Amino acid sequence: MSTSGKITAYTFIGDFGQMMESVRIESLTQKINPEDFMLKECYVDFCTTIPSKGVLSVEISEGDTLITFDPFLYHPDFSIEAEGVTINKNTITKVILKNEELFGSYNESDVVYRMYEPKAKSPRPLILFLHGGGECGTDNLLQLTGTLGAIKLAERFPDMFVMAPQAPDYGMSMQEMFAKMKAHGDPFRVSIGADTDIGTGDRGWNRDYAGRVCDLIRKLIAEGKVDVERVYVIGMSMGGAGVITAVSVAPDLFAAAVPICPSMNGDSYPLLANWPSVPVYIASAYIDHQAGRHAYILRACSKLWTEGKKDVNFTLFTPEELEKYNIVASPNLTEAQIRGTNHNSWVLVLHNEYGILDWMISHRKKS
Repeated sequence: MSTSGKITAYTFIGDFGQMMESVRIESLTQKINPEDFMLKECYVDFCTTIPSKGVLSVEISEGDTLITFDPFLYHPDFSIEAEGVTINKNTITKVILKNEELFGSYNESDVVYRMYEPKAKSPRPLILFLHGGGECGTDNLLQLTGTLGAIKLAERFPDMFVMAPQAPDYGMSMQEMFAKMKAHGDPFRVSIGADTDIGTGDRGWNRDYAGRVCDLIRKLIAEGKVDVERVYVIGMSMGGAGVITAVSVAPDLFAAAVPICPSMNGDSYPLLANWPSVPVYIASAYIDHQAGRHAYILRACSKLWTEGKKDVNFTLFTPEELEKYNIVASPNLTEAQIRGTNHNSWVLVLHNEYGILDWMISHRKKS
């Protein structure tokens, strides 16, 4: 790396998470052309099988060099190289995420969260977004960058609050969490009745933390900022199970809930099977990395339907529907990769397939 100037990366949230679209290099002395660059590990899809088309243009702007790419995933291993120039996560000095500035950063009641606040004087609806397992931590950023989610919701519903808390990891990485799960067998199995629930001190959406998040929303209601009749909760994967947990903790708070590909285990299944009178729409792919997920969701929904519960909905997206969003069961992928790719079914929900987002915000809490 011989570039002496600072490198600023410009990114945005795409369907599969944070994407790199351009960089600005200060005071680059040599002239470089698009064909001079070699891109490594620059992929546009979740399974890293479709490479970026590379550098689209190189321009000089106010003495700096602006390099524009066919956007690719901003994951740890990418590298862009030319003579005297190396661009990767180690050499980038600043990252700008489009629309991150719309979200305030907060740490309150031992809850770290980001929140988009609409410009309004009257109480407005609030959407609580719960991220998946890979975005736990304390940086108060991963819940915005890891997947499509909070920023997409704020762009779609600019007149509503969007709250995006970050679940704690208690110093446990995702790899360590998987190792702990593997010690009890297949981490993607569904062990109904087993002691697999997320407790206080475990990585993820434990009941104590979910309760404190709900208390923050109640505070916003009390302050006259949030419409008490229009509080919604949506989340995916571990966050889908977090939706189920949050509703069980505060069934009086939510007007509607959307758990996407929610984890099914000894905690989330019985909570779903005993769901309160809160409208719910569950969505997932036709097959997922947690192979028994659908059977248990259907079993829980069937129980609720038999009991006469209204507004309980369950959709499985077909391969053709997933392919519209480049979630493709390619023959070049292993079964594990296909299941992992299909797990991204939240992409379809956040693009409002089947009108699921419209369904969610159409509800008002019954008095």
